[in-house]
Amino acid sequence: MAYDGKYDLIGRRIPRTDAHIQVTGVCEYAEDIYRPGMLHAKAHFAKYAHARILSIDTSKAAAMPGVRAVITHEDIPNNRWGFLPHISDQRVLADDAVRYRGDAVAVVAADTIEQASEAADAIEVEYDPLPVISNIKDAIAPGAVLIHGDMFSSNIAFHCKAYLGDVERGFSESDLIVEKTYSTKKVEHAPIETHVAVAELESDGRLVITCTTTRPFNYAKSIASILKMSLNQFQIKSPQGLGGSFGAKNEVMLEPCVALLCLRTRRPVKLIFSREDEFAASTVRHSYSLTYKTGVTKDGYLKAQEITLYSDTGPYIGLGEPQLVKACVNACGPYNVPNIKTDAYLVFTNGLLGGAMRGMGVPQVCFGHESQMELVADELGMDPIEFRRRNLFGDRGQMPNGQLVYSAGARLAFERAWELFHENSGDKGVKS
Repeated sequence: MAYDGKYDLIGRRIPRTDAHIQVTGVCEYAEDIYRPGMLHAKAHFAKYAHARILSIDTSKAAAMPGVRAVITHEDIPNNRWGFLPHISDQRVLADDAVRYRGDAVAVVAADTIEQASEAADAIEVEYDPLPVISNIKDAIAPGAVLIHGDMFSSNIAFHCKAYLGDVERGFSESDLIVEKTYSTKKVEHAPIETHVAVAELESDGRLVITCTTTRPFNYAKSIASILKMSLNQFQIKSPQGLGGSFGAKNEVMLEPCVALLCLRTRRPVKLIFSREDEFAASTVRHSYSLTYKTGVTKDGYLKAQEITLYSDTGPYIGLGEPQLVKACVNACGPYNVPNIKTDAYLVFTNGLLGGAMRGMGVPQVCFGHESQMELVADELGMDPIEFRRRNLFGDRGQMPNGQLVYSAGARLAFERAWELFHENSGDKGVKS
């Protein structure tokens, strides 16, 4: 069906289809699940952001009232794993070292959440502290301590690049060259509902894991690898309601531990992240350092961009590679740039673990390229809206990786958004 050129949904409210069950309390969330004889689980998280583990003593915790089981890395069938099939840099439970404060060392199951919390606090871990790498600059500095020295020769985990045309020729044809470095921060999703997992055994012995995931099929593959179970031996379920995700619940957390505690005790087990657990151990939006060097003609046409991106993935790769690829491909936004050179680097630090969050790397580069568009327009003395109009894709655009996109809608959306801005601001004197 041909597109009629109208963007009727922009600026309109869209009704929620689940509003009725939300406001009436009918919707069941994972935290609402209760089973007879259910145990409660609590994790013992790292006391350091970076340290070798010399010993783990769970004997005191195991002897405390109400405690039914305690597990460490020794109880995980396949403790070393990764979201990507070619690299196993993560641990379900820390074994040789902790690499950020969100690393769990052990998990306790007890009759009550209070007993589980007290027992988790009683676990004794002896550490040998290591230097902490807290930012990208320190991570890539010469002589920096390696976070994964057994697997990588530097703290750069991955390099992605996208080249188009001849960037040096583009700069030589430019009348003005503008260079600037920007940065973005890590962002916690802070969903109303924290991470929750419930594991139970059905009458036929099959394991069922209900957890706050938006991707049960992806979880199933990872958990099968960690537990060394076939996919027909267990089931992953999402609850009826999910109290917010925004990307935070795309990745396996402690669900394998809850499953193992259930298998060991033969009783249902539930783990709920406290808000403190959520901030320490769940994934966040990757922070970025973005350097843009832009060549432009005096009449306002882009000729070249050289872009260098550094993405802080935290202690593990996680979903860092795919989000960096998306950032690399979208680094110039919806603008015609005939000559592009983009180099993007994924960097290990001892900070929070980077993961999926609404756009996977694109919001960060959007901040970079739009900030650069404003700066270049200002240097040219040109209206920033007109500058964008001159350089926006037409009916078809070419991305830095050579991909062709049908982009007529981008220009229409741009104009409609500008109309709405005028209508809502009431400022008729704003330049357009």
